[in-house]
Amino acid sequence: MKNEKGSIVRPDALPASASRPVVTPLSPSVVYASETPDMLDQQYEGGLQGYTYSREGHPNADVAGRRIDRMEGAPHPGVMTSSGMAAVSAVLLGLTKAGDHVIGGNQLYGRSLRMMAEDLPRLGVETSMADPGDIDAMRAALRPETRIILVEVVSNPTLRVADIRALAELARENGVLLVVDNTFTTPRAFRPFEFGADIVLHSVTKLLAGHSDVMLGWVAARDAALNDRLRVFTVTTGMTASPFDCWLAERGMLSFDLRFDRAQATATALADHLTTLRGVKRVLYPGRADHPDRALLDELLGGRFCNMVSFELDGGRAEANAFTRAAEGLSFAPTLGDVGTTISHPASSSHRALTAEKRAALGMSEGFFRISVGLEDPDTLCQVFSDAVAAAGAI
Repeated sequence: MKNEKGSIVRPDALPASASRPVVTPLSPSVVYASETPDMLDQQYEGGLQGYTYSREGHPNADVAGRRIDRMEGAPHPGVMTSSGMAAVSAVLLGLTKAGDHVIGGNQLYGRSLRMMAEDLPRLGVETSMADPGDIDAMRAALRPETRIILVEVVSNPTLRVADIRALAELARENGVLLVVDNTFTTPRAFRPFEFGADIVLHSVTKLLAGHSDVMLGWVAARDAALNDRLRVFTVTTGMTASPFDCWLAERGMLSFDLRFDRAQATATALADHLTTLRGVKRVLYPGRADHPDRALLDELLGGRFCNMVSFELDGGRAEANAFTRAAEGLSFAPTLGDVGTTISHPASSSHRALTAEKRAALGMSEGFFRISVGLEDPDTLCQVFSDAVAAAGAI
């Protein structure tokens, strides 16, 4: 179509250049033009590499996705999704049908629990929950129709550890897919494919991107056909990742190793400090010798853990409110993985859909907090927590 001056509205391709940009260009185009129908056929059939429509893929998703593929040692290129829960949904909705059965770890992220409890049963997929650190409990939950076992390496928010090696063997013996959410540990600490996982997923929103300005997920399967099914389901349901978010995530991942190591070191110092404070009932951190899953941690993680610390205050909601008010400079927010330390209260956020009794059974009282440790100076951070715990104790 020509405008009133007679020129083509859309110009030709970008100017040619003998050099290339150092920073990946942002490519927000929704559509990509091909020269002929034959060329478009070849792109869809795999004879030519090219983009067609951004819901089906775009350069920024490929650049960010390839980086995670390498980090995880993925057998096939993973799929970037619009959020971590989109990656979970691609697996649970895209690979099951009515009559199937799914087993979940009993301390999954709150929205994953809700999907297991509400959405899958509504679609005719039955679900069960079991302790992923207790292989006998997981075995007892198996049924002939079990299709998937979904676990987190380190659970959100109680930081318990799944017996991944034993679960992989159990799944293989029974023809079941082991799906591992590696968000908390990240491939810096653990690579599930190396321990027998069939599918690995991430909320890239969290520590991988690391700046609280991205909403993304990633999922990849060991089997090529399953990997293709995940990709097709993601495209069909519109779970595609935004170019801008992928572009930001790539930037975040450039500093990921440095951020992970710094945050983990500070998390270790904070966990040790919290154990010394009057008013703190218990502290959970995978790097501490008193962690209840110490043997599994030594076997699986080999010295790297995560940036997450959970602890429980004496008292209830009033003390919790006093603590967050007094935690000067820290964000009380239902997120993790930011460059700054954030405080999360599962009873009012991630696990609010559970009854108080169910939360208590999982070890989450009104005084229970999850801390995502950031890049602050460790001494400064410990002082902030000393003051906040003291304020809670003054109630």
